[in-house]
Amino acid sequence: MTFLNFLGCVAATGLGLVAVPGTVWPAPFVPANDAVVLEKLPYRAADPAQRELRSLRAALAAHPGNAERAIALARRYFDLAQAEGDPRYVGYAEAALRPLPESDAAPPELLVVRAQLAQYRHQFARAMALLDKALSAQPQDPEALAWSAAVRMVQADYAGAHRDCERLARVASELLGTGCLAHVAAATGKLRSAYERLLAASERHPAARLTLRLWTATLLADMAQRLGDAGAADAHYRAAIALGETDQYLLAAYAEFLLDEQRPAEAAALLRDWERSDVLLLLRARALRALARPEAAALAGKLQARYAADAQRGERLHAQDEARFRLEFLADAKGAVTIAAQNWGAGQREAADARILMEAALAAGDARLAQPVLEWLAASGYEDFRLARLAAQLRSMPRSTAR
Repeated sequence: MTFLNFLGCVAATGLGLVAVPGTVWPAPFVPANDAVVLEKLPYRAADPAQRELRSLRAALAAHPGNAERAIALARRYFDLAQAEGDPRYVGYAEAALRPLPESDAAPPELLVVRAQLAQYRHQFARAMALLDKALSAQPQDPEALAWSAAVRMVQADYAGAHRDCERLARVASELLGTGCLAHVAAATGKLRSAYERLLAASERHPAARLTLRLWTATLLADMAQRLGDAGAADAHYRAAIALGETDQYLLAAYAEFLLDEQRPAEAAALLRDWERSDVLLLLRARALRALARPEAAALAGKLQARYAADAQRGERLHAQDEARFRLEFLADAKGAVTIAAQNWGAGQREAADARILMEAALAAGDARLAQPVLEWLAASGYEDFRLARLAAQLRSMPRSTAR
């Protein structure tokens, strides 16, 4: 997965289970030896992706330590992790690259793939360091520029992201460059003009490659929803879905939209076959809960078990999703706001991160906990009618709980 879908890489996937005061997790599980199988990836012999993986693994096995073949295998694993929402593929990608030396003289392609894996694990400083090295070697590398912009957007470094997008626009297609710049503009007080500019560019390039059209349609849907145009947003989401490309971020974004629009039955149906992804499993559980379906409790139990299993392995899930789970399924507003605040403080600063922190602060009855988000909204000019409504509710809370 590349910049064409970078929103899916840095907002709706990944890890981040943050320790909450008073919560005791089991110690990380350490296997007795390397032969112990912790978990098996799904195997589907007839799946073209699995056949491709077998071929790439065989090619690397025939030439161990070959950088080009290791990078090709790692890229494919990473693509699958993003498309299917299965983080286990990331571990396989890291394993494929592990024999290759960590060196400033590493090929730029290797640096970029390692940066992708680092940002997936929310290791943003490492990701940026690797991307800076790659761009020092190849200043006009579109992939490195795109990922640099993506990571900066997650951290709300809009000026830096704009610079990266300007550089990208000089070496990439018009639609890709326009999309990058529009993404930044939409986060900095220019939502309407960004939407119109990107819509016009997409209409000029109806034959652009599929992944670029999918990303553009998804971005347009998000912008339209933030503008309050649910009809246009739905049309863009449906256009993206109709492209037939597996993309976890698109499914998550559309399901969230359907839940916001009080259409949980459609959200549940959309995600029926997507329980491997923790992100999508949570959304399906929320949809079934809204429908008062008994399966919701079973899915919530699965999520809780997965969170515990990840903690046992010493891994972390996405803090935004963990906070949402605590707020909606455990009625633990204090735990949710603690996780969400720590997530924001750690540099994960996208709209969805802001939203859960604001909602959790409201539920906890303490507007002060959402103050960093209110400051971000004021400083950035970020436009979203849902966040504006939450901000108004926070500001109207009694002075004893708000600053």
